[in-house]
Amino acid sequence: MQTFVLFIVAALGEISGCYAFWATFRLGKSILLIIPGILALIIFAFTLTKIDASNAGRVYAAYGGIYILSSLIWLWLVEGVKPDKYDLLGVTISLIGTIVILFSPHRW
Repeated sequence: MQTFVLFIVAALGEISGCYAFWATFRLGKSILLIIPGILALIIFAFTLTKIDASNAGRVYAAYGGIYILSSLIWLWLVEGVKPDKYDLLGVTISLIGTIVILFSPHRW
């Protein structure tokens, strides 16, 4: 459960941080949004280091599915665009991959 919470915190940090840059450079919002965006990206990177795993690459790979799910939730709640059936199919496939990566008996 702790890993899932850390993945969610990381996803919120990454998505909000990246969105600050998007809002600034694509939507014409204030350049000052970059400051909280950078802080959010620092939270994202730091949070991933707290996940109990021996390999960074495996954490990043497993995180990918959580990131995709979180991005679609952001799309819906923040940008007001409801994900379509292809978005839902894609996130389902990616979450299956996350589960396989996290719960398989990897050799050390």
